[in-house]
Amino acid sequence: MSPELLSPPRRVLMTLDAVGGVWRYALDLARGLSERGVEVVLVGLGPHPSRDQQAELETIHHKKVFWLDEPLDWMAGGDADLRPLRERLLRIVEDQGVELLHLNLPSQAHGLNLPHPIVVVSHSCVVTWWKAVQRTPLPADLRWQHGAHLLGFRRADLILAPSRSHAGALVRAYGPLEGLRVLHNASSHEAQDLPKAPFVLGVARWWDEGKNARVLDAAAAGAPWPVLLAGPTAGPNAQSVSLRYAQSLGKRSAADVSALMERAAIFAAPSRYEPFGLAVLEAALRGAALLLADIPTFRELWSGAALFADPEDPSAWTDALHRLARDGEQRVLLGRLARGRAERFSQQRQLEGILETYREASLVAARRAA
Repeated sequence: MSPELLSPPRRVLMTLDAVGGVWRYALDLARGLSERGVEVVLVGLGPHPSRDQQAELETIHHKKVFWLDEPLDWMAGGDADLRPLRERLLRIVEDQGVELLHLNLPSQAHGLNLPHPIVVVSHSCVVTWWKAVQRTPLPADLRWQHGAHLLGFRRADLILAPSRSHAGALVRAYGPLEGLRVLHNASSHEAQDLPKAPFVLGVARWWDEGKNARVLDAAAAGAPWPVLLAGPTAGPNAQSVSLRYAQSLGKRSAADVSALMERAAIFAAPSRYEPFGLAVLEAALRGAALLLADIPTFRELWSGAALFADPEDPSAWTDALHRLARDGEQRVLLGRLARGRAERFSQQRQLEGILETYREASLVAARRAA
């Protein structure tokens, strides 16, 4: 039987967290699936959602939410810390009549002994992050992460990566991965063309060293316009970054970030590690001129629609900001090119890809059980 002839599952368990881009990814998908008649059982892990995030959850119909006091793998001290989650997931699957699992951390599939189809999505992982950011061998106390992810990949019926660049990084880190597919992320925001204000915006969890706040902060010292950084500067595991020249706006609600993106003439993303970069997509849809780190993911997704700068060279960022600030025609052109590129990453295309993935994973699971 071909995947096209299969009906989508009626009830899907989807994991999420309230820390990074997985939140937006999961909520947008849950909303789209709900509109297609698929009920989503959302299982949250890690720090609890804020009041604003709780309000966002309430906008999704045909869903149930369980928030478990279990750590995300990058917050855990070892594989033993993840074992209780497996039992709790199995219990939710049984109690809620779940037909398919969509796990947004591959390690969550490790040790799941059930016949249901499992789709895992690698939005990022410690192993590929370490190689890109630290550029040294994974330390001994983190090697368990490699094993937990590898076993999760092997348990999955299908594996999704949000870019070819990240898929390649996974293969280099873990070896060949059967069932690996690329499905780009998307945004539900409608493209707009609104008047812009003379400031530079960056949006990220800036405490994450991979987001590279320091290079943008250093560049801000000589920047022609204010550089505003929205997002937390302190993380859940005591990570933090201090800013000297850029203005920290702290953690903001989704509505606040959206309003900032509508007005920002330039959007800057200096990341040294980025499997996709959802904030870049959202800024592009709002017509901002993009200044991005020259890394494989951003080249793959935004070549021809952005300016690029060396993520290790603050002076290159300062120079690029001066260039964009004084050349209004180039800013407008880049904003239009970015918006045109962003429209390719539509929510509809992502939703169709997810439903196709669910159908294919169901076939793989059926063959596995036969």
